[in-house]
Amino acid sequence: MVNEINIDDTILPVTDFKQDEKAGKLHVSVKFNVSSDQYHDMTTMLYKDNFSIKVPQKNLLFEAKITQYATSITNLYKKEQVGVFKVTFTER
Repeated sequence: MVNEINIDDTILPVTDFKQDEKAGKLHVSVKFNVSSDQYHDMTTMLYKDNFSIKVPQKNLLFEAKITQYATSITNLYKKEQVGVFKVTFTER
């Protein structure tokens, strides 16, 4: 099972990982926990348009964009909260 991915230079522990191919493009969907302490840095990073995605356990490396994004909680500015982020990266 995949338990981490690299988004650019950030190593991200994941709780769920799915990989498939649609229309000849690789799609990687992940779920990961984000604490209130990480919230600002994580959302700032995810606002970018282009990502380098590396999945060492699958020997994958590709350039991607976000095609789906959801979170279980929208206000992680309150201390000691944790939200689940669901993100799908699609190969460019």
